[in-house]
Amino acid sequence: MHRLILITFLSLLLNACSFSDYIPSAPTLSLIKPYKADVNQGTVLNRLSINQLKIGLSKKQVQEIIGTPSIIDPFHNNQWDYINHSIMGSGEVIRYRLTLKFEGLKLVNINTDGISSLPKLTDKQKILQETRIAKEKAKALEEKRLAEEKAKHAEQEKIKAKELEEKAKAKELEEKAKAKELEEKAKAKELEEKAKALEEKAKAKELEEKAKALEEKAKILEEKRLAEEKAKHAEQEKIKANELEEKAKALEEKNKPWYKF
Repeated sequence: MHRLILITFLSLLLNACSFSDYIPSAPTLSLIKPYKADVNQGTVLNRLSINQLKIGLSKKQVQEIIGTPSIIDPFHNNQWDYINHSIMGSGEVIRYRLTLKFEGLKLVNINTDGISSLPKLTDKQKILQETRIAKEKAKALEEKRLAEEKAKHAEQEKIKAKELEEKAKAKELEEKAKAKELEEKAKAKELEEKAKALEEKAKAKELEEKAKALEEKAKILEEKRLAEEKAKHAEQEKIKANELEEKAKALEEKNKPWYKF
């Protein structure tokens, strides 16, 4: 065990002696600069993300694109500020400020005056941006096409609905006309029946009056006949009475005693 420790110690000592051969000279060390990390204070943005902002986005959509703002005034929460003060490892200082204004929940103003110090888009970012813009244009065109088709379909449906409404109105008017015609026919029939009833009533009354007149006439004739028969009978009775009286006188004359002549 002690031998192993001794061998290890001697090996380290020999390596330390040989390391001096690889140490560069002082002039070589002066060309090497120590690494310095970038120091970012605030919200880190890039032009590719900022270019995705557009009027009308909601606050949630804005946060999804560029994150939470550096400053939100609780008394004026209609304005969001994205501020950054960065010192790059190279010593370059970058300062920028992006100000967004809202009305309610909708973005209404994008102030990019303070982002001039932001690095320009790289070639890769330009390609990504062009691809995004092309997709958005294609999407907008597709939405426009769908909206036009929807509007066209809605217009067709509106025309169909109007035609159906007009047909329904025409049918309703036709049914009303038919109902009115039937009503008028019913009224005409009712009036005709009333007229017929009145006519029949008048005829019945006329017949009744005629019958009554005939009855009166018959009665008068009967009375006249009876009166004539009575007068005739009285005349006959009178004649008979006269004849009987004459016979009686004749008989009396015949039976009169001789001495009375």
